[in-house]
Amino acid sequence: MEYNYPKFTPEMKKTHTILIPNMAITQFRLLEYALRYDGYKCEILGNCGSAVAQLGLKYVHNDTCYPALLVIGQFLDALNSGKYDLDHTALLITQTGGGCRASNYIHLLRKALVKAGYPQIPVASLNFSGLEKDSGFQMTLPLARRALACIFYGDMLCALRNQVAPYENEKGAADKMVDLWVERLGRVLLAGKGYTSKEMKHTFPLIAKDFAAIPVTRVPKVKVGVVGEIYVKYSPLGNNDLQKFLESQDCEVNFPGLMGFVQYCAFNMGEDHVLYGGKLAVKIGIDQFLNWLDSIERAMLKAEADAGFYAPGPFKELVEKPKGIISLGAKMGEGWLLTAEMIELVQGGYGNIVCAQPFGCLPNHIVGKGMVNKIRALYPSANITPIDYDPSATKVNQENRIKLMLAVAKERLNAPVEAKPLTAEEIAGGAPKVGATV
Repeated sequence: MEYNYPKFTPEMKKTHTILIPNMAITQFRLLEYALRYDGYKCEILGNCGSAVAQLGLKYVHNDTCYPALLVIGQFLDALNSGKYDLDHTALLITQTGGGCRASNYIHLLRKALVKAGYPQIPVASLNFSGLEKDSGFQMTLPLARRALACIFYGDMLCALRNQVAPYENEKGAADKMVDLWVERLGRVLLAGKGYTSKEMKHTFPLIAKDFAAIPVTRVPKVKVGVVGEIYVKYSPLGNNDLQKFLESQDCEVNFPGLMGFVQYCAFNMGEDHVLYGGKLAVKIGIDQFLNWLDSIERAMLKAEADAGFYAPGPFKELVEKPKGIISLGAKMGEGWLLTAEMIELVQGGYGNIVCAQPFGCLPNHIVGKGMVNKIRALYPSANITPIDYDPSATKVNQENRIKLMLAVAKERLNAPVEAKPLTAEEIAGGAPKVGATV
């Protein structure tokens, strides 16, 4: 059945409030300022709870992937709240344009709006792939640059906060510092500044200096890395507030940055040229874009390291890590990036890893759960637990599985084992030693 859905027009930019589902909280808080500077009135949604999932189930079949179900449920729950003028409200959803089914969920959302009694609500698409060509919401180059700056700033704030919060002498000091810098950066972005390469490189050391000044007491703690499907990995709604739970278990948590996924998507476009051919100009353009991001990323990581914090390797080094384990042509969902992030975390001292994935997400099960044994073979101390998230999966069951992983981690904390990669002969079962009788 075809629906004649309303389109988001350029005129609606002045009249409509755009609701945006929350994923990476700090990054999206900053993104709101970038959109406001561009003339959009927007609000990042914060409604959570089981009612959101149940509402999504009511209007979307259960075969739909969990993130789409939650996003649609969150939108409908917000519209049902009575907080918004329904004749002047629009929704914004992302489309990757890749192999993930999520590119098609904008159509499910539109059908759900009709079924729920909101046929007048337009849905705008945020994408870099030329989808929804008739949309009045345009991703212009200036807006894209500001959005990228927001991701860099947000990644840095999250990384530093997560390394300070478990050890802070004053409870909540790291969170207060995040709020301070979000407000400060927000003012700068609204003034049309703070998004150039030069400005970001100037700001990174200032952020790191402020976090380094927070009084802490460093004691040994279990270090946990979190990887997985992009939405479930970051969204408290999608992962049952995984970060809060891990911190309640006295852990230091490491979430690889959202910018890594941005670079991964861009890199894959260039890799397509290597694997399948195409226009050389596209490959050259992608390489130049990645080089620009690399220069900013290295400045950010240097600022973190210079202030005494752990900083992972840049994306160009991350690309090398999965070679020999999984092909760079594996790029459905989070593809080779998920495997690379697990290796990066193990090598960086975050060998206890939660792999968060929606139940039934085939790409993430292959590149996540499917790679666990190989990574464990190469790094015997790797302590990896895949966790499925689904409307039918109970929070208690998920947390109990994580607690089992943490129990192993706490034992190793008291008696640490060196994470030494095995040789090819050891992986194969050993080889005869020189001089041994056989």
